[in-house]
Amino acid sequence: MARELLAVVARNGLANMEVQCLPSRYHNTPQLIPTAVEERIIATRDQFERIFVAYGDCGTGGMLDKVLERHFVERLPGAHCYQFLAGAQLFAALHEDDPATFYLTDFLVRNFDLLVWKGLGLDRYPQLLPDYFGNYTRVVYLAQIDAPDLTEKAREAAFRLGLQFERRLVGYGELEPALVQQARPA
Repeated sequence: MARELLAVVARNGLANMEVQCLPSRYHNTPQLIPTAVEERIIATRDQFERIFVAYGDCGTGGMLDKVLERHFVERLPGAHCYQFLAGAQLFAALHEDDPATFYLTDFLVRNFDLLVWKGLGLDRYPQLLPDYFGNYTRVVYLAQIDAPDLTEKAREAAFRLGLQFERRLVGYGELEPALVQQARPA
């Protein structure tokens, strides 16, 4: 989300906001997210008037929220980035339409090979493809920017996974208003 966060910060002139990132690989091991976030909060607490976490729950099973409650820190609303990028209403409709959907964002499209293909071991064990994706029916690419090259890469990713492809240009969804709100003086 670094690119998206920085784009929102720049687009809205949020000069009083600093973005710090954790490794994206934590999304493949969400149990690491709460501890890493807590360590960052503790390390930077005295440097900032307010800290806001730009994560959804991201598969932590509520553990991230427990950390944030201890430190009186807020986060983006929703279970994951797909929900806040699409917006809660559109995401709910997409899920209702087909709950067997695998979602991609601009970031995941750019890093599909590293985070999905290699990250799940499909480069070494292609026979795992049906185990991981056999219950999915489609890929929905939630595009933040209108980039034909990313759309083509997303389409190729869906093809590699053996799934139908759909693209929705959603922009930054609920991410942008949440960051703008946080940037306002307390």
